[in-house]
Amino acid sequence: MDGIFNIYKQKGFTSHDVVAVVRKTIQQKKVGHTGTLDPDAEGVLPICVGKGTKLADYIMDGKKSYRAVVTLGVTTTTEDASGEVIENKEVLFEEQTIEKVVQSFLGTYQQVPPMYSAIKVNGKKLYELARAGQEVERKAREVTIFAIQITKFMPPNQFEMDVICSKGTYIRTLCADIGKKLKCGAHMASLLRTSSGMFSLDTSITLEQLKKLAEKKQLQKVLFPLEKALEQYSSVIVSPKGNKLLYNGNPIYEQFFEQKKGTITQGEMVLGYDSEETLIGIYKIIIEKNRLCMKPLKILL
Repeated sequence: MDGIFNIYKQKGFTSHDVVAVVRKTIQQKKVGHTGTLDPDAEGVLPICVGKGTKLADYIMDGKKSYRAVVTLGVTTTTEDASGEVIENKEVLFEEQTIEKVVQSFLGTYQQVPPMYSAIKVNGKKLYELARAGQEVERKAREVTIFAIQITKFMPPNQFEMDVICSKGTYIRTLCADIGKKLKCGAHMASLLRTSSGMFSLDTSITLEQLKKLAEKKQLQKVLFPLEKALEQYSSVIVSPKGNKLLYNGNPIYEQFFEQKKGTITQGEMVLGYDSEETLIGIYKIIIEKNRLCMKPLKILL
């Protein structure tokens, strides 16, 4: 079984918990998620199975969208509601001021990852160091907020917002940064991931629904093919003479390009298909010996 299940992760489950349940349900070892969703968060969590696990990094590249509730005036250790309260401050709940500060995060900004995260520093995960009472310096990372909009004001100290962002963005850190800019502090009260790449809430299923479909042997109904999850990439179908080169993981020169779809220019990543239109892998278009060439990045064979 190769493809992606669009799982609705419910509160209380870690992303690894979801992987374990899916692995047991479909009785298949090769199962992986496409980006951690905190235990207290819920929503879209694409789960790759079979050959899909090799493409998880590329599936993760898409934009993410979230709905978050922000609590102003309360700062916590984890930047969300699960952490210990560090500080309480009075909140001047002026809607126009809050709106202006929230909109100031639109675009690219340097975000410092939270201590309670799975990022590794010197081989150790930050949350392991945090639990041991250590705090280490973290390098700021460039993230992009493509869209941010307050959907509801909830006086005296909360508001709800929708965010579309790049991969690697911590929404709880965004909430905390908004609080810092408002000079009252803040944390993320709740989080719902509404989409991840092309996967959205309306096509997601719960783990219970997955189990029922497995019992009926109807899993194929909800298994997204790999091509669907990678539809943002251009593609190249090679000629029969190029098949052997493709299967052996060799670079493929333009003379073997039988059919092209989308932008095939230097620097682009493309899907590579054999002459029978079977997906073989992901490639990068480079210039070699003054010719366009497909350099293999990830082979599925």
